[in-house]
Amino acid sequence: MSMLSWQWILVVASSGLLFWLSPWAKTPAQFFQAAQGKIKPNAWMLTGSLIISWIFAKSITNAANLGLEFGWVGGLAYAGYYLSFAVAGIIIYQLRTKGGFESIHQFLTQRFGKGAMALFSFLIVIRLFNEVWSNTMVIGTYFGDMGTTAYYAAILVFTALTLLYALKGGLSSSIFTDVIQMVLFTILLMVILSTIFSAPDFSSETIAASGTWGFDTGLNLLLAAVLQSFSYPFHDPVLTDRGFITHPKITRKSFLWASALGAGCIFLFSLIGVYAQSQGMEGQAAVEVGKAFGITILLVINFIMITSAASTLDSTFSSFSKLLSVDLHMGKNLTFGRAAMVGIAVIGTIPVFLEAEILSATTISGTMVIGLTPVFCCWKLKAPSVSFYLSVGCGLFFGLLLVLELFPRELLFTSGKYAPLLWVNLWGILSCFILYLLPIWIKK
Repeated sequence: MSMLSWQWILVVASSGLLFWLSPWAKTPAQFFQAAQGKIKPNAWMLTGSLIISWIFAKSITNAANLGLEFGWVGGLAYAGYYLSFAVAGIIIYQLRTKGGFESIHQFLTQRFGKGAMALFSFLIVIRLFNEVWSNTMVIGTYFGDMGTTAYYAAILVFTALTLLYALKGGLSSSIFTDVIQMVLFTILLMVILSTIFSAPDFSSETIAASGTWGFDTGLNLLLAAVLQSFSYPFHDPVLTDRGFITHPKITRKSFLWASALGAGCIFLFSLIGVYAQSQGMEGQAAVEVGKAFGITILLVINFIMITSAASTLDSTFSSFSKLLSVDLHMGKNLTFGRAAMVGIAVIGTIPVFLEAEILSATTISGTMVIGLTPVFCCWKLKAPSVSFYLSVGCGLFFGLLLVLELFPRELLFTSGKYAPLLWVNLWGILSCFILYLLPIWIKK
């Protein structure tokens, strides 16, 4: 049996199993909030769901490629984004226990008005839209070169199969299957790492020598990731929706554990790229390493991609459905919620045919929302509505400067591939804080 045949079997069999195991949501509470009577997700279930919903195919592909490019520093740099969990966990805990808020949307509406909530929702829609195509594109590359029939067929079939079990249970399906997917990811990652470390020419010394601690060799990206972690999580409902479904203390504990364990998982997966670097490989690190070790390891890596992409995709469908149905009050019935899932699946697949870049889905969207940094970090301040618009508008402006490459090079004080990303974020966040606080100072 050919490699391609095995890959199709993995996709169909895993999706079929998840559909069979997924709970059937019969009420809006089950579909939108994962409520099963009085039973709510415990700490470890929530931790596993958080981790696997963020260890998406896009992330582990980027981690491996950064390991190939920058060695262990590249893996550490990408792991920096997982500080987002700790930041979100602490602030959401405060919003719930000290502010009495039951959702991010409620907080924004009460503090800054419906217009601010609408703008924030627009940013969320962009985020969820990006999550669909940026993850399914990774799956496509394992079935064929970009632009081939096999590539497009794999994306369309994988999206449809994931949509089916997401439609069955909504957020209940997402969290339940996340636990299964997290266990599978852990086992498969251990298999890959044991294979790599059993290679005669790969050791801890090889890892240590693979990277250099410098701005142009990964440190730019690490610092940019840390900066973005104070705003990035709040425009991701896949993460924030999980912050309001169980007891606040359990939530905070789960988010803190997810921050450490998620970063560890991403760093460990980047070692695949480090191995590829040590062997002089080029291209997609995970794919090339899989080919080097034969069909079994390539299938294991393929299965990890399928598992991680499915976990993120079903969470994306559930979050978009909840956004329209619950947060924006467009219709809380199950028919509307399921129709919303179908809509984001179709619209989110369009960029696949435009050959977009997967890393840009993280770095650019992360810059666009830096204006949320003072909104949430300074949530206790009674800021006027104009503060929100000034800060968020400033963030969007700096994001456009990055996209259009119009940021003055004189303000870049380091060199390297990710220097513009770092300095646009640094200057942008400083500007956002000034504009957010300015109306408060003027009022005084």
